[in-house]
Amino acid sequence: MTKDFKSLHGHQMGMKLLFVCVGNSCRSQMAEGLAKSMGFEAASAGTHPAEKVADHAIFLLKSKGIPTEGMTPSSIDDMEPAAYDMVISMGCGVHCPAIKIDEDWGLEDPVGHAYEVYEQTAAEIERRLLLLLDQVS
Repeated sequence: MTKDFKSLHGHQMGMKLLFVCVGNSCRSQMAEGLAKSMGFEAASAGTHPAEKVADHAIFLLKSKGIPTEGMTPSSIDDMEPAAYDMVISMGCGVHCPAIKIDEDWGLEDPVGHAYEVYEQTAAEIERRLLLLLDQVS
């Protein structure tokens, strides 16, 4: 990376992340919220957005003190992936030839599972975000 990113929790780092999946209802939404809470600039989108964000995903973010107001699934068609430093697929087989995916995190979809599965997914997202922090600091 050629940019100079600050990696202090709660401070704007300047690194812009776009999290992409199919429905933009769970993993990518949690990743966006968690990334913002760690100081990244972040957004999320789906190739076929769901009608709403999963209730367990909202509850999990709120339990961590992360704001969820206004969270709604967005379409990748409304985004400009080139405006982001890194585009990360959540591992749901997103195939969109017009988008260059920089990393595929290969996360299992917790939708339809117990809340504990959401917690495990969030923990893995946090682990990967911490690795990114280490890479850019």
